[in-house]
Amino acid sequence: MARSGSVNYLLGARFHKMAFVEFGNPAAPAVVCVHGLTRTGRDFDTLAEALEDRFHVICPDLPGRGKSEWLPDAMSYQPPSYVVALAHLFAQLNKPVAMIGTSLGGICGMMLAAAQGTPITRLVLNDIGPHIPAASLMRIRDYMAGAPERFASLAALEAHLRVIHAPFGRLSDSEWAHLTRFSARSVLNNGAGGFAMHYDPKIIEPMRASVPLDVDTWPIWNFINMPRLVIRGAESDLLLSDTYDRMVETGAEGYIVPDAGHAPALMDYASMSRIKAFLLEG
Repeated sequence: MARSGSVNYLLGARFHKMAFVEFGNPAAPAVVCVHGLTRTGRDFDTLAEALEDRFHVICPDLPGRGKSEWLPDAMSYQPPSYVVALAHLFAQLNKPVAMIGTSLGGICGMMLAAAQGTPITRLVLNDIGPHIPAASLMRIRDYMAGAPERFASLAALEAHLRVIHAPFGRLSDSEWAHLTRFSARSVLNNGAGGFAMHYDPKIIEPMRASVPLDVDTWPIWNFINMPRLVIRGAESDLLLSDTYDRMVETGAEGYIVPDAGHAPALMDYASMSRIKAFLLEG
């Protein structure tokens, strides 16, 4: 059963609220699950329910998403800001944590895991690595820029998600409905109702402000020395096979999700079982 909570974090000269949901016994070992660029912590509900018998699972909404506060400065929507917010969450937990990060969440995970004195004891990276091709960043930027500002119904929003997130894998109708429910916020537009995506539209501004280039963070990867599990969608255009192979060659465990691209939804039994087994190794 999901329980709601929040943490206050200081960014610049102002405190902001980051919302989260948590599952399981707070006295159990902690697992923090961090979502991708346009998603929320509720993407992890199915995985959290599979883990809550052994773990305290915390799933935040990154700043500007879900129930977390929006930031006044659009250029703050970048990984260093998210790392600040997550560091406050870690401080509030005040215990060692395992971290699962999908895409952007994994970028944050690598930054936090590489820091001296990190509380992270195990790291799961879902379809993200130290090399990100510019072409995949442009694809993400373009689908965000082309998204409708308003949807007349939840069914219309779900149809949109089924197209842009088709690489999540083979999801059931109920799984798509779950993602849709937590991807929507009610809006009024000239007196007409409808729905918009749950995130601040300004989260795209940092990507619009520069020409995407290949991202290379291998030096950060080299500072990470805790056990790591790298998950790759077999058809991913973001975590390329060469990058995945190099991560495994340098000490990470690997797992490939068939029939998925960027990024696997982690709702299938096989993926959840692999993650749970990895976490229980500690």
